[in-house]
Amino acid sequence: MISAKPIETLRISEFRNLMTGRFFLILSFRMLATLLGWWIYDLTKDPFAIGLIGLSEVIPAVSSALYAGHVIDNTEKKRLLLIMNYCYVFLIGLLALLAFYEKDLHHFSNKQLTYFIYGTIFFTGICRAFLGPIIPSMIPKIVGTEKLASAITINQATFLTASVSGHALGGFFIHWFNISGTLFIIVGIMTFASLFFWFINRHYSENAGKEIKLLESMKEGVAYIFKTKEILGALLLDMFAVLFGGAVAMVPVFAKDILDVGAEGFGFLNAASDIGAMMIIITLSFIPLRRNQGKILLFAVAGFGLCIIAFGLSKWYWLSFFFLVLSGILDGISVVIRGTIVQLKTPEHIRGRVLSVNSIFIMSSNELGQFESGLAAKLLGVVRSVVFGGTMTLLIALIVGKKFPSLRKMNY
Repeated sequence: MISAKPIETLRISEFRNLMTGRFFLILSFRMLATLLGWWIYDLTKDPFAIGLIGLSEVIPAVSSALYAGHVIDNTEKKRLLLIMNYCYVFLIGLLALLAFYEKDLHHFSNKQLTYFIYGTIFFTGICRAFLGPIIPSMIPKIVGTEKLASAITINQATFLTASVSGHALGGFFIHWFNISGTLFIIVGIMTFASLFFWFINRHYSENAGKEIKLLESMKEGVAYIFKTKEILGALLLDMFAVLFGGAVAMVPVFAKDILDVGAEGFGFLNAASDIGAMMIIITLSFIPLRRNQGKILLFAVAGFGLCIIAFGLSKWYWLSFFFLVLSGILDGISVVIRGTIVQLKTPEHIRGRVLSVNSIFIMSSNELGQFESGLAAKLLGVVRSVVFGGTMTLLIALIVGKKFPSLRKMNY
């Protein structure tokens, strides 16, 4: 496979604008995720309530994903990207106003305020169903085949750098500006992100002029994934491994009740896995994996599960931080490999639908993983739930490796 250096790919101005806008958008999303976990736990003192944040978002996101893929493949993408960006701004603006006037809302209980937050997040899930696949679906057309692998790595590096910054800044901003101030900052960052999207070119549908029925269109995307075993195996690995290995959802509980480090320590701990992922993504940008990517993927996911088990058992802050950083390194390796497999194996005319199904797996693993973590914490206790999740992640890696030999033997 032909691969360009990252600096050559970044010389493409449209790609730079797309990645810069993505950076600030993901930065705001991660700050929001950090804030919501802290805010909900502060209102309820219930770990299960944190899990319900993910469920509130994933239900509409997954339900809308196949339709979103159809729309993305048959609509001008830049306009759709901007519409969904501004819808997100409006919804988080509502949360900012709620937080600002929270002390004056004496006639509302903490439970009622929590329900309003869940309701708002429900609608952001619909926006996310569109936002998740749009940007990745634009990358191949912008950079071309020669620079695709490099662009995918840069895209992941952008995502993870923003995640690290967002998780850490979320904790710090809560400490410095409280919840309402942080939410207004998030709204500002989301709006700033949209400015870069105005400078990218219009991306018209490859299916223009064709009469494509909705159900047939959605079915085509799903069918393509199921017949392409490398993609299916990678997505299943992502979905089930992260579903059970989502220890980060319980970080607010570990920070407050087990490690006793407060909001500032919470920010660092929340960013730890993304710090590790960012380190390895940057490394892979300059020293890419040349062969045996399938085997490396399976070993990385298994190692990720072991790190989650170790994190759950740790009682020392810096040891917990270390295991989360190491888990991020291993997860970063798997993210790059999975992303490259999906893009290389998907033709342009169906890319939006395949990436929308991909987003179902991602959202299922992350948001349902957050719900699973909250439910398991309620049933088993926080520490046992994290150890259980890491153990299941390890088993998933072994099962997928055995059932999908074409993935295990994958080279690109």
